[in-house]
Amino acid sequence: MQMIEDIKPVTYLKSRAADVLKHINETHRPMIITQNGEAKAVIQDPKSYENLQNSLNLLKLIVQSENDIDNNRVIEQEEMFDNLEQKLFG
Repeated sequence: MQMIEDIKPVTYLKSRAADVLKHINETHRPMIITQNGEAKAVIQDPKSYENLQNSLNLLKLIVQSENDIDNNRVIEQEEMFDNLEQKLFG
C-alpha cells in the first residue's frame, strides 16, 4: 500500500475535491488530510467505511463472546435453540 500517496494537505482537498472523491472511490483506500503538517481527517469511500464498521461490530461480538466464556456464562446448544424457539413461537 502506498500510504504516502494518500496523505494530502487540506489545500489539496479544497482545490481538487472532485479528484479526491474519484481517487478514493476508485482505489478504495482512505486519504489522510493534513492541516499545518498534522493529520486532521480521514476521507474514505462509503463501501470501505461500511466494511470497516461491519468488521468492528464482528470483533465486538467476538470479545463479548470470549468474556461470556471466561465468566462461564454459557449454555448447551440444544438449550439455546429451545429457548430461542420458545421466544419466537411461544
